[in-house]
Order: sequence, then C-alpha cells, then structure tokens
Amino acid sequence: MAGTAVGLPLSVDSATAMDSLASATSEPLTAAAGPVVEAESNLDVELLYDINGIGTDAPHWFDRTVEWVGEYGILVAMALLMLFCWWGARKRSGAPGVVAGLVWAPIAAGIALLVNIPIREIVERPRPFLDHEGLHVLVEGKTDYSFASDHSTLAMAIAVGVFIAHRRYGLAALGLALLEGFCRIYMGVHYPTDVVGGFALGTAVALLLAPPAMALLTPLARTVADSRAGWLVRAGGAGASASEGEADSNGPADGSGGHRNDLAA
Repeated sequence: MAGTAVGLPLSVDSATAMDSLASATSEPLTAAAGPVVEAESNLDVELLYDINGIGTDAPHWFDRTVEWVGEYGILVAMALLMLFCWWGARKRSGAPGVVAGLVWAPIAAGIALLVNIPIREIVERPRPFLDHEGLHVLVEGKTDYSFASDHSTLAMAIAVGVFIAHRRYGLAALGLALLEGFCRIYMGVHYPTDVVGGFALGTAVALLLAPPAMALLTPLARTVADSRAGWLVRAGGAGASASEGEADSNGPADGSGGHRNDLAA
C-alpha cells in the first residue's frame, strides 16, 4: 500500500512533466518557423514599398509621366521599335525571316495574355493596395487580380519576339520591358513577383512556341514577298525578291544565311 501511495504521485508528476516538455518543445519550433515564413512573404512587400516609396517625394508631373509610360507609353514605344525594325529589315537580305519574327512578336503576346487569364483566376491574388496601407497608388479603380502582370507579360513577350527577329532591336525591346515592370511596381498596382511572373510567362510563350511559329510564318513571308504585296517584306517588292532569289542560288540552299546576318546585327 505504501508503494502504491508513493507511486501514484510519481505517475502524475511524470505525466505533467511530459506535457510541459512537449509544450515547451513545440512552442520554440513554432516561433522559430514563424519568422522564416513571415520573412519570405514580406520580402516581396518590402521591395514593393521600397520601389513605390521612390514616388513619395516626387513632383506631380513625374508621377503623371510614369503613369502614362507604365500604362501606354512602353507599348507605344514597342510598336515604334517594331516599325523601325521592319523598315530597316526590308532593305536587307533575309528579310522574310525578320518580318516573320516581327509578326510572331504580337501573336506571342496575345497567346501569353490568354494563358494568363486562367492563371489569374487560379491564384486570385488581390492588388497590393487592397491589402497594404500607405502605398502611393497612381492608377485607381483596378479591381482585377494582380498575378501575373498583364503589362509585364505583354511587354516581355513582344521583346523576346523582336529579339528572335533582330538582336539589336531586341535588346532595346528587352530594356523597355524591364522599364515596364519597374513602372508597374512604382505605380503601386503590382507586387514585384507579379512582374517577375509576367516576365517568365511572356518569355516562355515567345520562346517555346517560336520554332513552330517561325516554321509557318517564314514561308508565308516569302510568299508575300513574291506577290504584289511584296513591299511589306522587301523594299523593292517582287522585283527585289527575284534578284535576291538569284543571289541566294549561289548561297545556302535553305536561305538561312541572310537571317543569321540579321540576328548577328
């Protein structure tokens, strides 16, 4: 009986000690894991505030300029860049390949935007100004989802398409696409990861679908070059196409040498 009387308190104390040890062990683990997750999730927000905060003390005219550039200006600049590239490429050998690449650029952008529609519905990420206070928002009234950025997706898909057509103009287009991403964050309408996601989506669509697209568009551009609308592909129209055909007969059979020259420019 004495042994039983002594054993019971020991058993209760052991159970209490085990419960205390379990709770003490789980609490530090939770506390240790918490800041890591919070730090990872806040890195995107911190960068958002850093970039968006640049405009806190900026003059009104600068904000309005960034707003126009981020909404429309970059896209207008992209269109002008493609126009200049097309105009110059018409005067060079391998013009059908370059023109095909320029046609592919907006097609790739359109496909990327269509792919982004279900992505936005699946992710369902609200705009940053809906979840975070103190942002300097330049464009009001945006209620659609934030990930991925349509503007960034569109700009990067076009830039990669132009790069496929002509390296020098493509580098300029890539610079414009990066500027577009910066403007979207500065305007307070997208997280940095929204922009990165748009860049990745636009690049993936433009690159992965480029081989079959170019295989279809390049022969089509050559057919147009030999028609009455040949001026759309070559500066001299069908006459220039015939002259180039004679010149190409002495070169590679696939006619790819001219296009390589354009890409190396």
